Amino acid sequence: MALGFSTLADYFQTYGVMDFLIPFLLVFTIIFAVTAKLPLFKDNKNFRMVIALALALTFVVPHITGTYPLGYDPVQVMNDAIPSISLVAIASIMLLILMGIFGTDFSKSAAPVIAIGAIGFVIYIFGAALEFWTGPYDAFSWWTAETTELMIIILVFGLIVYFVTSDPKESSGFKEVLKDVGKLFERR
Repeated sequence: MALGFSTLADYFQTYGVMDFLIPFLLVFTIIFAVTAKLPLFKDNKNFRMVIALALALTFVVPHITGTYPLGYDPVQVMNDAIPSISLVAIASIMLLILMGIFGTDFSKSAAPVIAIGAIGFVIYIFGAALEFWTGPYDAFSWWTAETTELMIIILVFGLIVYFVTSDPKESSGFKEVLKDVGKLFERR
């Protein structure tokens, strides 16, 4: 009898692969790799392995025993946040591939902007996974997905009308900002 992917996923969930093994391996690998860069542990693989093993077990075992406080279980936070962070990473890589196809490179001045944007996304994603903040849908009862779409449409049309009706000889602060953003995508 052939096993389907949904059956395999059910087995992974039933036998603790998603709750124990994958978080353990991820934390162990990250700690092991980071300690390799520290001068104190650089040449001693055994110490790095013991430290990574201890921290990974300390991370995962309280989740299995249920001793973390409700809402602050790091394994649950990781399981909630990692898919969103992976989506942001894939979108960034696809953007870079498309820019490579069309022959456009990011200039050196774009690196800080990209770093700040990535850090902002990671902070927002982990904060949402920890339920530190909610979206506008939860804060305002009248705010719906259609309201968000309408606001974006009005903003886009407002920008189009502004650019069509503005005098190109007059220099405004907004146009200077757009020129600076355009410099981020200059050809080399």
